[in-house]
Amino acid sequence: MLIIAYIILILSWSFIIFGMISIFRLKNLYMRILAAATIDSVASLLILIALIFANWHFEYGIRLALLIIFLLITNPIISHVNIRSAYLFGIPIDVKDGDIK
Repeated sequence: MLIIAYIILILSWSFIIFGMISIFRLKNLYMRILAAATIDSVASLLILIALIFANWHFEYGIRLALLIIFLLITNPIISHVNIRSAYLFGIPIDVKDGDIK
C-alpha cells in the first residue's frame, strides 16, 4: 500500500510541476487562474488519496474522504469567484504582449 501512495505522490508532484510551468508560460490572466485551479484541484486530490493509501484507519480515511468531497465542491467555486472578480474589475480577456498596465 505504501508503494501505491508513493506512486500517487509522484504523480501529484508531476501535476504541480507541469502546472507551475504552464502558469509562467500562459499570457492571459484568466488562463493562469484556470491553470492554478486545476493544479489545486488535481494535486490536492491526489495527495489526499495518497494519504489514504499511506496510513489506512477507518476514522482517518473517513475524515480524508470528507475533505476530498469538500475540496471537490469548493475549488470550482473559488476559481469562478476569482475569474468573475477579475472580469468585473475590468481586466481584458485578450492581452497582447506589452499591453499589461
